[in-house]
Amino acid sequence: MILGLSTSTFTTVHVIISLVGILSGIVVGLGWLGGRQSGGLATALFLAATVLTSVTGFFFPSASFGPPHVVGVISLVVLGAAIVALYVFALAGFWRWVYIIGATMALYLNCFVGVVQAFQKLPFLQPLAPTQSEPPFLIAQIAVLAIFVLLGFLALKRFHPPAGAGGQARHSPK
Repeated sequence: MILGLSTSTFTTVHVIISLVGILSGIVVGLGWLGGRQSGGLATALFLAATVLTSVTGFFFPSASFGPPHVVGVISLVVLGAAIVALYVFALAGFWRWVYIIGATMALYLNCFVGVVQAFQKLPFLQPLAPTQSEPPFLIAQIAVLAIFVLLGFLALKRFHPPAGAGGQARHSPK
């Protein structure tokens, strides 16, 4: 039992949250490529679901602190920075970079774990990389990384929100 749910049910909820984070993150990322911020709901959903994905990942039983925990901590740190950049500093100046890089990294890490899980759990992928050190696994992970490096680079070039376009715009007194 995890948080009052069977391990199977908790795993299903965790996976659904992860998929919501990935799908809403793709919507947000496509907005950046078009030079605009996605609607507040899509962005909030992406950030919240991605935070929840990392947080719920820590509830799975584990004998020691391992690679999944490291990925979770990194994800939460970059998400924290992205959330502050968006909702506190309204993407002003340097904070646009913090937001784009942090949110892109968080989405990448969610997809990275998704690839790991796919090769572990999907019957048609398991034989291709039983130890996850085989070429198909490495090629898939390199391809995912390349996609996100490109997304981040293009988003930094194309996405320039108007002043105060983040969550809470900071206003100076007159």
